[in-house]
Amino acid sequence: MSNFDFSPLYRSAIGFDRLVRLLETNQGQVNGSYPSYNVELVSENKYRISISVAGFSENELEITAHDNLLIVKGKHINEKRERNYLYQGITERNFERKFQLAEYIQIKDVHLENGLLSINLERIVPETLKPRRIEIK
Repeated sequence: MSNFDFSPLYRSAIGFDRLVRLLETNQGQVNGSYPSYNVELVSENKYRISISVAGFSENELEITAHDNLLIVKGKHINEKRERNYLYQGITERNFERKFQLAEYIQIKDVHLENGLLSINLERIVPETLKPRRIEIK
């Protein structure tokens, strides 16, 4: 992947400096594809993140949300298992996956079923920010 210079955007995009910094930060991030995940649009304001966490139990997963950042960590408790694999195709390493959330996105619920961690999200815009019709008197 080639690197891009975002400095011209600082001159012409007023108020978007946070977005440019986000692009710069994620550009050099080599998180790989482990664990694999899907981001699904369920309805207009509802989303679902599904993460493949085969081999992890509930107590080995940690989900935290701070500001607009969602962090999902998986850490095996008993890492000192000695096994003699003839072939190992299932990765069992620890992971940390970060998701940048837009404003007003809230986590509604989390489910772990059949090796899939599903995180349901919803955009809830405050009433004061929704458009309203003003009558002429």
